[in-house]
Amino acid sequence: MYRTHTCGELRIDNAGQNVILAGWVQRIRKMGGMSFIDLRDRYGITQLVVDDGVSHELNETAEKLGREFVIQAAGTVAERSSKNSKIPTGDIELKLTSIKVLNASLTPPFTIEDETDGGEELRAKYRYIDLRRNPLKRALELRHKMGQETRKYLDSIGFMEIETPVLIKSTPEGARDFVVPSRMNPGEFYALPQSPQTFKQLLMVSGYDRYFQIVRCFRDEDLRADRQPEFTQIDCEMSFVEREDILNTFEGLIKSLFRNVLGREMKDNFPRISYNDAMKYYGSDKPDIRFGMKICELKSDGKNGSDSVDLTSGKDFVVFDSAGYVAGICVKGAASYTRKQLDEITEWVKRPQIGAKGLVYIRVAEDGIKSSVDKFYTPGELSAIAGRMGAESGDLILILAGDKKKTQEALGTLRIEMGNRLGLRRSDEYAPLWVYDFPLVEWDEETQRFYAMHHPFTSPKPEDMDKFYSNDKAEIAQVAANAYDFVLNGTEIGGGSIRIHDSNVQRRMFEVLGFSQEDAEYKFGFIINAFKYGAPPHGGIAFGFDRFCALFGGQETIRDYIAFPKNNAGRDVMLDAPGRIDDSQMDELFLKSTLKK
Repeated sequence: MYRTHTCGELRIDNAGQNVILAGWVQRIRKMGGMSFIDLRDRYGITQLVVDDGVSHELNETAEKLGREFVIQAAGTVAERSSKNSKIPTGDIELKLTSIKVLNASLTPPFTIEDETDGGEELRAKYRYIDLRRNPLKRALELRHKMGQETRKYLDSIGFMEIETPVLIKSTPEGARDFVVPSRMNPGEFYALPQSPQTFKQLLMVSGYDRYFQIVRCFRDEDLRADRQPEFTQIDCEMSFVEREDILNTFEGLIKSLFRNVLGREMKDNFPRISYNDAMKYYGSDKPDIRFGMKICELKSDGKNGSDSVDLTSGKDFVVFDSAGYVAGICVKGAASYTRKQLDEITEWVKRPQIGAKGLVYIRVAEDGIKSSVDKFYTPGELSAIAGRMGAESGDLILILAGDKKKTQEALGTLRIEMGNRLGLRRSDEYAPLWVYDFPLVEWDEETQRFYAMHHPFTSPKPEDMDKFYSNDKAEIAQVAANAYDFVLNGTEIGGGSIRIHDSNVQRRMFEVLGFSQEDAEYKFGFIINAFKYGAPPHGGIAFGFDRFCALFGGQETIRDYIAFPKNNAGRDVMLDAPGRIDDSQMDELFLKSTLKK
């Protein structure tokens, strides 16, 4: 055998035992006539000791060792005279009787340390080496544990794990599909699934009333820190359920993960908020509720959950007079911000990504209220605004104005930025939230059609069915979806809905989305027809597993929680993929490239 123990296993109770270890050389230190070698494997580090007087052959072999050499080491476990409390094996060392080099190593391109000297692109190119570092090892261990706990919990409440196809039919609606040419069917293509949505609904029709799958999905879209072209979902579906059943079931799963993975007991029911209230108070459909700083409306028409209020008009300040919507946030304790800091925040909100035209501030101090619009508003009028916003002495009010939806979103982004600047978004604090009652569809002016906010299989809320069948575009836009998202710390982790299970309602949905009857039949005829054969009421949810793991690990980027991720350009720099295929493969697949060489 190559080893009797791992490098993280030995303790003081093993003193006096003869053992064999195998692993990678982390570092070598020489002190007088002795050599100290830190040997590492997946389980930990053990210090090896080579005494000068043991044997000439042993010392000669030790002299030739380098970083990341793979070795086998035999010796006797002994108590260390200088203990290391930072590692579990720090009370012992292994006094060597033999060393065998199993494989030599080139000098690694970066240090295999927690704080490495390697840049991101270099480490991505040598990902197999980077994965030896503790931070990535801990990330993948966390991912493994979350997967195992998910399976255990869902199995315990009657869910079956069922695999669904990876080569499917392309139905472009939303994100772009990755397509795969078929050699046996010239000129025809498979697509890689963006989710197993239709298959899991078909499983409900088949009678498998509790399905789940930890499944790989694919979307050909632009990347961000929390997005990859291939990603993993915890995909689930249930029959004979309403929204409340889904939320209670999967709140149980989430609490189980917190308890068994992080050791945190989440006893209280998770807060719930409607989409309209999320936008009204947080300017986002995925609010971070770890801190307050809610949006307060100062001028609004009272529609879609807003207050009917106007504390800003008629003061000859054209910015507020001409705006349909004025609102702000109260930043506690920030009245001491300097003019330079306020100017910097103003420029920040004027960036194209946010799109605000400017920013108004009000400082609430012991010596009175000061504002960037003092010449338009009296101290009493500013005090009324401050009072509505709950501002106290020492607080800073930041106000934006303009189109309602854009201004809400800009304030939501500003709120997150101020939360970051003030250190209110701690990675070791968790604030779960359910958001529900999203709009079913949204109108796109460019294409002059409705698009599904979630997907075309989401059911309208029963009370909105009359609007759903209306020919009035404005009424259709007001239809609420029987949909819900799970949000954690301002990140959407999961989303789902009660599905359409009636073929007539499904046909109407495709009609609302602008599909011709022929197009709907060609792309989705299989599921419309399946609904005619006794489809039960059903619903489900899918969680972004990579995002879930990253948040449990206290990180915002998902790459460290994926063994072999892509970079921001969607490339695997280790494999240099994607790459071209040779002409014979192109011919075999009946493909021709229009790219100029």
